[in-house]
Formats: sequence, structure tokens, C-alpha cells
Amino acid sequence: MDKKTILLKINDEEYSITTCPNRTLLEILRDDLSLTGAKESCGEGACGACTVLLDGLPMRSCLLLVTEAEGKEITTIEGLSGNGKLDPIQDAFIEYHAIQCGFCSPGMILTAYSLLKNNPDPDEEEIRHAISGNICRCTGYAKIVEAIQAISTKGR
Repeated sequence: MDKKTILLKINDEEYSITTCPNRTLLEILRDDLSLTGAKESCGEGACGACTVLLDGLPMRSCLLLVTEAEGKEITTIEGLSGNGKLDPIQDAFIEYHAIQCGFCSPGMILTAYSLLKNNPDPDEEEIRHAISGNICRCTGYAKIVEAIQAISTKGR
């Protein structure tokens, strides 16, 4: 397959990548750009470990061809923090012990970030619905929901 040069905007930085167009965004992020926050787990888009934001919406990067991401704003977990400070949602996950092994955390946090951008005061049902596509294998979701509720009531 012929390679193609693709322009990507990731975490407010522009990248020119020459690659086979059948590679996924997850492969480019992890293998070419060393942005390893998005994880590969199920490889079928069912677990949410590979979640990134595409134009502010959570997307499964394991299912997204890199060519489909061209011209979009891509945000990874590495892009939430800046100037040595975590985003308030990241701080809330730490404060409320919503991180166990951490494997699902980037996807959970990005999904929560997107939810709160679009709905700053979600109720518990809305939070649980928003994160329903992200699987945590360590524990229940109580602490994760508490962290999201805390940041929504504190304001961002």
C-alpha cells in the first residue's frame, strides 16, 4: 500500500506523518508519536481504553483510521495538562481515588472532560451513561462517578 502524508493536529501541535493510510490513529499516537496515554485493550472499540477526543467528542482511536482524523482537533490525555498543572478533572480523579491500576483512567478522564464541557452539571444518571462505554476492570464505578460529580459541583 502506498504511503500518504497526513497532517494531524494533536494537543495543539501540528504533525506531518507519512504512513500507510490503513493504520489506526491509536497506532500513530503510540508507535510514531510516543503518546502512550491512549491504551490498546480490546481492539474492537468496546472498552474505551483507547479514547481520545476528536473535535471535543470521545472517539475510539483503535477503530479510527488515521486518515479520518486529518483536519480534526485531536486531544489525548497528555494534552489535558499544561504548564505543570493537571486539569481539574485529573485532580478530582486523584482526590476521590478514582484511579486504581490506571489503565482505563485516560479514557475515563477524557470522556468525563467531554461530558462536563457539554453539560457542566450532569446528574448521576447522565454521568453513568456518559462513561458506560469505558470499562474499568479494577473496581466499581462509584469513585469515578464521585470524582466527576465533585468537579461538576465545584465548577471548572
